[in-house]
Amino acid sequence: MSDPQTSIDDLLYHDEETPPRERRPPGRFRSWLTALALAAAGTAAVLFGLRLFSLTVPVEAVFAGCLALVLLRRTVRSVAAPPPVKLRRVGSDPEDGSYVFGSEDGLREAVGRWERRLRAGQGDAGRFAEVTLPVLGELVDERLRHRYGLTRATDPQRAREICGDELWNFLNTPARRKPSAKDCAVFVSQLEKI
Repeated sequence: MSDPQTSIDDLLYHDEETPPRERRPPGRFRSWLTALALAAAGTAAVLFGLRLFSLTVPVEAVFAGCLALVLLRRTVRSVAAPPPVKLRRVGSDPEDGSYVFGSEDGLREAVGRWERRLRAGQGDAGRFAEVTLPVLGELVDERLRHRYGLTRATDPQRAREICGDELWNFLNTPARRKPSAKDCAVFVSQLEKI
């Protein structure tokens, strides 16, 4: 459980943060060309092995089987779960709780997503309402869920009491303008009190 004195800034700050690299998936033509090349290589290897034992199988059947295996492998890889997070202890004290999380850490990924979306909403009011407001709502829901076992959707009456009218109205009323820095400071302090 987090310390009640921990602020949102403390939770979102990371001094070694690097911007995420966007990997472009290969084009469709290149992807299919790669699949056909792998199937052809597999066909050649299977036919060579069969010829060693003086067995004959139609080339088309072997190619179709290899192509099916390549496509099955691609499909399975696309729906596979991410690898588990590897944790390493830092320091000699086993009770200090210090961990260095791997690059696939779910919390770091969620916080990074929140940071990117919060930065993206710094423009006009429409962009703020579309991008930033839902992220702030997620943060409020997370704090409500961790501290009180509820969200704004599960128990709106109790959530409104906990959040306060200003923060509640800010999150649930479409913004006509981007809030001022003073308003944001008030909302963040209310969010931290949750």
